[in-house]
Amino acid sequence: MAKSEKISEAVVRRLPIYLRYLSYLQQVGVTTVSSQQMGKNLDVNPAQIRKDLSSFGDFGKKGIGYDVNYLVEKIRQILKLSEEIRVALIGAGHLGHAISNYNAQVEDYMRIAAIFDNDPAKCGKVLAGITIQPLEELIQTVKEQKIRLAILTVPAAAAQSVANLLFEAGIEGILNFAPTTIRTERDVRIHYADVTSSLQSLAYYLT
Repeated sequence: MAKSEKISEAVVRRLPIYLRYLSYLQQVGVTTVSSQQMGKNLDVNPAQIRKDLSSFGDFGKKGIGYDVNYLVEKIRQILKLSEEIRVALIGAGHLGHAISNYNAQVEDYMRIAAIFDNDPAKCGKVLAGITIQPLEELIQTVKEQKIRLAILTVPAAAAQSVANLLFEAGIEGILNFAPTTIRTERDVRIHYADVTSSLQSLAYYLT
């Protein structure tokens, strides 16, 4: 699909959900799946699934469904996961530790390649097989290692200044865990992960 064709953010956010489910089917030996079955297991309208996938091509066969292996491959291509994507993690605190250790155990094309922190006591130590570097080395390392994405797990007060370093280094996307909005004048995609807000919105549904 040409990049000029607009795909909604909601569709892009659902694709990893489909991929995770399909990858599970691969693990248990399921070879084909219908949109009805996917919808039932994912609690998504089957028509929505068909519409989402048809935005990128004709992947299913009427009366048969989707070939699981083929669809996994195609969704990985759509999400640019067909080759390794290097990620920088900034902030080696408790959350940074959890994310980096999890990433090291998951077989995925998204790989944390560098970790940074502004605490001299942490720099030089090894986390998930990676030596923690000082922020002063961020720009050069990101450029040299061709790192394209970054994860911010820094305090809110430091998020903008760290993001500015990432912009200067040429980063293309940021997943921000800091409870603050990041401003950018460049075409950099920024997604926000706020555990507190998610829990607060979930609390609304408590009986």
